[in-house]
Amino acid sequence: MLKEMTSQAAKLEVRELLGYSVFPDPDQVEKAVSLYKAEGGSKLYGYVEEGLLVGIIGCDIQRDEVTIRHLAVLPENRGKGYGRGMILELLLQLDPKPKRVIAETDDEAVDFYRNIGFEVHSLGEKYPGVERFRCIYEVDEETSD
Repeated sequence: MLKEMTSQAAKLEVRELLGYSVFPDPDQVEKAVSLYKAEGGSKLYGYVEEGLLVGIIGCDIQRDEVTIRHLAVLPENRGKGYGRGMILELLLQLDPKPKRVIAETDDEAVDFYRNIGFEVHSLGEKYPGVERFRCIYEVDEETSD
């Protein structure tokens, strides 16, 4: 079950998951937490199963567009469809429904987005030795209904 958790961004279990979605550096985790603590800022959702926070998805929501800022699943639960499920459940919950979902990622996660239907475009080396990708998913009526 996906639930809104923006106000809980500073909790230890949420910080752990945010740590998986950013460069493993305490400063980067703090930056991510601050993004969700800011008034009117980004939204954070958590996927809870049997009382356990399994994954998080953090995003900016505009009227017709969702930009994924953070997406992470506990290592022992990866490859089980939670990441895809969080994106789909988020699309079902939002009103009005967005027309597209955008994410920026690295080489490690680009295949995840490609495999669930995102168009992938290289942004080149945004940081030395690190190729980044812009991933775009155009939402069709069936996905959002």
